[in-house]
Amino acid sequence: MRIAAVIPARLGARRFPRKVLARQTGKYLLQHVYERVKDCETVDRVLVATDSAEVAEACQSFGAEAVMTSDQHVSGTDRVAEVAARLDHDLVINVQGDEPLIEHDDLAMLAQLFQGRDGEGVVMSTLAAERTDLAGFVDPNIVKVVIAENGNALYFSRSPLPYGEPAGGEDAPVEWLQHIGIYAYRREFLLRLAQLPPTRLEKRERLEQLRVLDHGYKLRVGLTHHEHLGVDTPQEYKQFVERYRLRGQSSKE
Repeated sequence: MRIAAVIPARLGARRFPRKVLARQTGKYLLQHVYERVKDCETVDRVLVATDSAEVAEACQSFGAEAVMTSDQHVSGTDRVAEVAARLDHDLVINVQGDEPLIEHDDLAMLAQLFQGRDGEGVVMSTLAAERTDLAGFVDPNIVKVVIAENGNALYFSRSPLPYGEPAGGEDAPVEWLQHIGIYAYRREFLLRLAQLPPTRLEKRERLEQLRVLDHGYKLRVGLTHHEHLGVDTPQEYKQFVERYRLRGQSSKE
């Protein structure tokens, strides 16, 4: 399968405006993501989808292929779909512009979930990570996912799911799955998805992926053991910068 990765990048993030152009490491946050994906052998082509001339200019400075898209899109999925309509790849991976530590193994896993007999009927894939901490479990900014025995997603929510007291009392670890917000789509399905209207649950939870489940499609979830540091807030960006600098110092020793 031929695979393209599209990185949607806009300046108007609600909790951290202009974050894709944050540059305290000497590189744009978007540049970290682009270079990480570009180095992945699984991906044949990497593009940045943006409605901002400023972002497109930044992409030009570090050699990224940027595609200008409509400024009327209400979601990253719609922006990626506009770019996908111009491509002829079998799969399109939507990599968020705030995932600077995305692992190559995880990008490969997204593609593998479509292959073989188990991949029949799967139109979209995503990832999740096992966690046991209570703080993350009750945090509405961290999305939870519940999956079936066959690996298909049953539901996504900002609420603590699945319900149940942890075995051993209130202070005991609780098992749950954190959703990792990167996606792969069969290209034809992505174009169809962008034409479907937002659903009631999608709007209530503010989670686009629920549109897929609401319409009865198979969304396969792969389990990753890698740590993901998505950058949604200035504080999370500060953590990434500190981590990046420490890694640079250790490489010089």
